Amino acid sequence: MKAIIIGAGIGGMSAAAALDQQGIDCEVFEAVKEMKPVGAAISIWSNGVKCMNHLGMGKILDDLGGPMHNMAYLEGFSAAQMTRFSLKPLVAEVGERPCPVSRADLQARMIDCWGRGKVQFGKRLECVSQDENGVTATFTDGTTAHGDFMIAADGAHSIAREYVLGHKVERRYAGYVNWNGLVEIDEAIAPADQWTMFVADGKRVSVMPIADNRFYFFFDVPLPKGLPEDRSTVINDLKGYFDGWAEPVQRLIDAINPETTNRIEIHDVEPFNPLVKGRVALLGDAGHSTTPDIGQGGCAALEDAVVLGKCFAASCDIEGALQCYNNSRVERVKDLVLKARKRCEVTHGFDPVETQAWYDELRAETGVGIISGLSKTILGGPLG
Repeated sequence: MKAIIIGAGIGGMSAAAALDQQGIDCEVFEAVKEMKPVGAAISIWSNGVKCMNHLGMGKILDDLGGPMHNMAYLEGFSAAQMTRFSLKPLVAEVGERPCPVSRADLQARMIDCWGRGKVQFGKRLECVSQDENGVTATFTDGTTAHGDFMIAADGAHSIAREYVLGHKVERRYAGYVNWNGLVEIDEAIAPADQWTMFVADGKRVSVMPIADNRFYFFFDVPLPKGLPEDRSTVINDLKGYFDGWAEPVQRLIDAINPETTNRIEIHDVEPFNPLVKGRVALLGDAGHSTTPDIGQGGCAALEDAVVLGKCFAASCDIEGALQCYNNSRVERVKDLVLKARKRCEVTHGFDPVETQAWYDELRAETGVGIISGLSKTILGGPLG
């Protein structure tokens, strides 16, 4: 049995690992000639860490993860503490720690774990066809690949998605822009073992620790699409949007390197069903592109891979196994996309009254409420 895997990102490489565990040969094809991930880092919450362990890649997170032991919200203008609490109760409840990591390092290590020489780069999918003998992928360079089935992990702009659904799906602008990057840890900005967020006026500034003494940072600002902003304007843009904010925020802006800072207009895709058509299955962002507001995009792709492997462990019938995968994932990923969308709306001030109520709740938060929400999301995954 042979699988064609489209995409060598987190989803594609985790799918390859899951299928390899079941003795299924995989050919991996990646559109770009050189991986340049969108986004500086990624939050792998405990459900994602469990999946990486299950897939035999847990050591990667041990090496790349930062010491995120606490969580805190501060008021943006004054830096007054709204709430601060330990994440130890979360780890005790769900059985694994959260692990923020460099996205580029994670993807590179996952590819190396599979074998970089076994990934065919520069193979951009153009179209898909299938018959009783299997699936054929045709690439934009005119070459083709054939397998018994296809796992399409070709991202938020998936070509395979249109094939599976029979129509094109438009991405939905979520209403805000995210700037992100990496800086050296500076405890004048925030403690080195804490996920720290500054919030006010529907905007958010965040730093969380990753390996090698670095903070992963991001800035969120509700804005219209298509503004003439890029890396050449990033410092002035952020200084303007966060004028009057507390000194740690100003210090962070002064520390960033515009050349390595990403500016992303955040989108998602309306949840859909099915994720599978015959012998072609969508995985990761191709099947459930989400906003990053609950940090579950990468985790959901890892969950997909674990479930995919379990379905093939239970059945040698390809279409039956893929239907099992579809039925196991559709409601879970819909819930994650919509939960992130709701969190996005509250965080970014779409309804100012609702956002102010959230700020008031944070000032009374002991950690119990937030940890309960995180735990529910984590334990809803396929490994509990």
